[in-house]
Amino acid sequence: MIRRLLESETGMKGKDNSFDELKDNIVCHSGGIQGYHRSIRRKQYVVFVLFVLMMFFMLVSVNAGSSNMSLREVFQTLVGYGDERSFVVIWRLRMPRVIGAVVAGAGLSVAGCVMQNCLKNPLASPTTLGVSAAATFGANFAIIVLGAGMLLNTASDAVNINNPYLVTFCAFCCAIGALLLILALSKLRGFSPESIVLAGTALSSLFSAGTTIIQYFGDDVKIAAALFWTFGDLGRISWKENFVMAVIVFGSLVYFMFMRWNYNAMANGEEVAKGLGVKTSKIRFWGLLFSSLLTAVSVSFMGMIGFIGLIGPQIMKRIVGSDYRFLIPASALMGAVILLSADTVARTVISPIVLPVGAVTSLLGAPMFFYMLLKGKRVK
Repeated sequence: MIRRLLESETGMKGKDNSFDELKDNIVCHSGGIQGYHRSIRRKQYVVFVLFVLMMFFMLVSVNAGSSNMSLREVFQTLVGYGDERSFVVIWRLRMPRVIGAVVAGAGLSVAGCVMQNCLKNPLASPTTLGVSAAATFGANFAIIVLGAGMLLNTASDAVNINNPYLVTFCAFCCAIGALLLILALSKLRGFSPESIVLAGTALSSLFSAGTTIIQYFGDDVKIAAALFWTFGDLGRISWKENFVMAVIVFGSLVYFMFMRWNYNAMANGEEVAKGLGVKTSKIRFWGLLFSSLLTAVSVSFMGMIGFIGLIGPQIMKRIVGSDYRFLIPASALMGAVILLSADTVARTVISPIVLPVGAVTSLLGAPMFFYMLLKGKRVK
């Protein structure tokens, strides 16, 4: 365990070094034990600051909206002293989407963090394995083929999804089916990261083609409903869906934190990890399984929300380094902050019109990602 700790902190492969040489390297690299403890305290401080920032954005998001409510009214309603109107606005309309943003943002970001480690690809994200494309195909199948999309008979002739549970069920089943197929195909090729990425790319193309064919034969109303689903919308989430997502995200986080030392070893290379006794194929299998499950649940409930699984882990890797003891919780908190801020912007920038949160995350995430790429240097 000590050797794993030293390798994870230095970022050096200790395959050909003796344990004493590795200790000398850590002393030179970090300035001794005191430098190591300073590094740990700094990372703990970063995680704490992210938690405070998440709580702040939760308060801002609850207070933001077209209904003019003062901060005092929000506090009174949160502690149970608000009037009936405030209770409906806060607890039935705003809080479900705020909690959903925290849970889904944390889940998507952690999924990307683990996928980048398991696939040895810094550009890996929840869309890499084709799980999102499969969920989109399932939703389009439910809306267009099974008739879950309709036109409301109102003055505005609004398009609506009249059976959201059928759409969610089909999207989730297709996403899980794609995951199992990818894992089965990769097993045939020795479960290497390259074979997994290739299988995911092929399935993503296949499901995208299937979605296009279904939309080609659909009428205008159903195609519009399918397009509306793909926008990504936190407003469609309820307390029931939040509970399901929270259970899955929390369980996955517990598993990922339990495997944090194995991820540290794998970050130093396949041979180093195997030399330390890590069963890389098994760790990769379960890591990808839980990551894809997080993606499937989030996408099936909320629609397509991109970029969080890519930008969240990359930002935190440059702040706390590649130590997965801190990178996993920091990525979860950063993902929650990104989705919370994006949803707040989507609801307020041209209020009362609510923009698609998936488009906002891409608009916010792309410049941040380009900035991190241009900056280049990684902070350990």
